[in-house]
Amino acid sequence: MTGALFGDSTSLHVNVPAGGSGQPAPASRSPEAPRIRTSDLPDVDDFAPDDDDVRMADASQEFEELPPAGLFDHVQAFPGDGLPVPDRPLIAPLVPMLTLREEYENGSQGFVKQIDWLMDQGWIGIRRARGDGDCFYRALAFAYVENILNASDNLLAASSALSVLEATIPQLENVGFQRMVFEDFYDCLAGLINQVINPVDNRLLTIDLLLEAFNNPEVSNSIVVYLRLLTSAEIKTNPDYAAFLLHPETGEQMDPENFCNNFVEAVGKEADHPQMNALSTALKVNVNIAYLDGHDPQGQVSFVPFQNAPFTFIEPVNLLYRPGHYDILDRRDADPMPPLLV
Repeated sequence: MTGALFGDSTSLHVNVPAGGSGQPAPASRSPEAPRIRTSDLPDVDDFAPDDDDVRMADASQEFEELPPAGLFDHVQAFPGDGLPVPDRPLIAPLVPMLTLREEYENGSQGFVKQIDWLMDQGWIGIRRARGDGDCFYRALAFAYVENILNASDNLLAASSALSVLEATIPQLENVGFQRMVFEDFYDCLAGLINQVINPVDNRLLTIDLLLEAFNNPEVSNSIVVYLRLLTSAEIKTNPDYAAFLLHPETGEQMDPENFCNNFVEAVGKEADHPQMNALSTALKVNVNIAYLDGHDPQGQVSFVPFQNAPFTFIEPVNLLYRPGHYDILDRRDADPMPPLLV
């Protein structure tokens, strides 16, 4: 296996045309093999602290080690009991990027430069995800379904996505996950995609209904769990990942089973490049991740592309990374207004 399996967050600078589709322009050279240890990422101290993330460290401890079956029992027993930090939405409405800029104005100007650069490239909006360790999976899932909803041919996009999703069921079963454990989680994601083209209670999916679903802890957490199981299945199925499975704190090599049990299937555990590549591969969706680190003297932002869907009917998912956290990048600065009733 070559280093091309993952993107390179340290060397890839991509200028994104302001009027583009969300796909970064090709880099001038192929990305090198990544350094995927946590120690290679920017220091947390360089960033403005997120109160939600600080409070989350202790509050979510009881959730982190729950296996899939245990979380299934928890969701069923306490359908309204989501992860902690209830004052921030699991997924927030779209807001101008200027709101993020304001948070850094009195801090490092390196971040302000990078945010200005993003806005100059057309990234004028941000959709926040709650900082609970599941933000990568939750943000990707929301952006994925929203891109299906907004596709120029959403019938084709939804039908294709449902076909891909259905094919993941035997993949999970082949690595030992029982259908009775994951089928409800699967149904939450498949049901939302299906509602893009088939009304539920006489209503097709809208951005407001999508936000409502993702802020329902039972639905939102179920989708996160399914994506974690799918990521685990992809890693266990493909031996090429083995060389990249490192303990995020010690850097020691881990076998796929232990890595997935501890850092993929357990909720509240952050994702690194192996998980990102595995999930984008399993869903057949392209993902671009912008790294906000404040280190580039010119204020440019590195985009790491996970291009695993050469033929797709939806736009790439675009995420913004800050240490330990992911939000959704957008070229709009507000959600569309609902249509007026006649």
